[in-house]
Amino acid sequence: MNAQMVLTVGRDALTLLLMVSLPILLSVLVVGLVVSIFQAITQIHENTLAFVPKLIAAVVVFAVAGPWMLSTLVDYIRRTIESIPSMVL
Repeated sequence: MNAQMVLTVGRDALTLLLMVSLPILLSVLVVGLVVSIFQAITQIHENTLAFVPKLIAAVVVFAVAGPWMLSTLVDYIRRTIESIPSMVL
């Protein structure tokens, strides 16, 4: 195993991490922005008003994109495990 293989595996892992986490992060970001604008307009500064919509958005995204996320992670793990013999030699 040389340095190039280590860098390739690390780069692939980081790319996969960004790709899988992006839908959740974007949805929570958008919901948080909308709630913040609503709070600024109405001057209601309640912590649960900011937290609960973000939690609901994250659960909805997990329900919708969860199977895709799981299959993507399983494929990556399978490829990584199957490539171990070629990395050792």
